[in-house]
Amino acid sequence: MAIPAVRGIAAGKRVQPPRLSFLRQSLTIASKDLRSELRTKEALNSSLAFSLVILLLFSFAFEPTEEQTRQISGGLLWLVFAFAGALILNRSFARELANDCLDALVAAPISGAALFFGKTLANLALLLAVELISLPVFGIFYNVRWSEQIWPLMLVVLLGTWGLTVIGTMFSALTVDLRLRELMLPMLVYPIMIPVLLAAVQLTTPLVMGQPLTPELAPWLRLLAAYDVIFTALAFGLAETVLVR
Repeated sequence: MAIPAVRGIAAGKRVQPPRLSFLRQSLTIASKDLRSELRTKEALNSSLAFSLVILLLFSFAFEPTEEQTRQISGGLLWLVFAFAGALILNRSFARELANDCLDALVAAPISGAALFFGKTLANLALLLAVELISLPVFGIFYNVRWSEQIWPLMLVVLLGTWGLTVIGTMFSALTVDLRLRELMLPMLVYPIMIPVLLAAVQLTTPLVMGQPLTPELAPWLRLLAAYDVIFTALAFGLAETVLVR
């Protein structure tokens, strides 16, 4: 008995491949990107080395035992995360430029939203890995009790990192064809990231000092969550337009 594909060819019909689900498409893209990055480790190594060096330099610039330094520790931490994230996000679509792989990826039978979501998941995993390695180093250099409020801190880090990643991935697609994309991406992204960075800093500062989240900080947490929801919806809605080449 002939299989359906052979029947279709014999009948002169074009046989369409079965469409994968949105989640499966996204996970396929994310898995491809992670395998590619783990094979070369270009963005991961540079981002991690940058984070550790900046934390070390900040520890020399600010006295870790002073109370004022601890009060700005959340801001220092998120500055490191934001700059390190730019190194990872710059590589998100740039690694596909060789041999016109990006054109082939865009032309593949997957939706633009699935492609964007897969890229975002891969960037999120890489950036979280850098952050989780940087946190213990940060605790040692600045003498803060960041592990005492580990789960609230992880929630804030996850929400803040998703906000950075979803916007950064979108602008990485927009600037991939520019010659100065390494310069243009931070210039375009950082002004839009001000709300998420401000909220993350306000929430992280007491948490890394071992203090719990108080009701006064609830508006910052809602701002962080609302930012993620709004810009995720915008990014998904504009994904097809942004990826048109």
